[in-house]
Amino acid sequence: MEKNLKLKKWGWLVLFASTSTLLCCALPILLVSLGAGAVVASFATQVPFLVTLSMHKAWVFAGSGLMLLLGGWALYRSGRICPSDPDLGKLCDTAHKWNRRLYWVSVTIWCVGFFFAFIAVKMFY
Repeated sequence: MEKNLKLKKWGWLVLFASTSTLLCCALPILLVSLGAGAVVASFATQVPFLVTLSMHKAWVFAGSGLMLLLGGWALYRSGRICPSDPDLGKLCDTAHKWNRRLYWVSVTIWCVGFFFAFIAVKMFY
């Protein structure tokens, strides 16, 4: 049971890490590209730790990418088994399905953030 709780925590940690990359880097670049620089300035004033995250975006993306890789390994590793009890097995399968969805949402968020933080900046500026 404790092992299952640890695996569930991985999913939320991965989602948090990938969302932080989106907030620190992708969202400000997108808003400035759309002409909403004042919104970015106001947002940076209200949430000053985002400026620190943006200054160290390579480390933020490396750390969150590593967490995504570890989360993917934990999710798709071989030897994953569900209980033989029909009710618990069904719950286990449902949880695994939701964990996969959460993981791929996190990967998508990370990729969008990576694109805007590193690729779009070089393409458009």
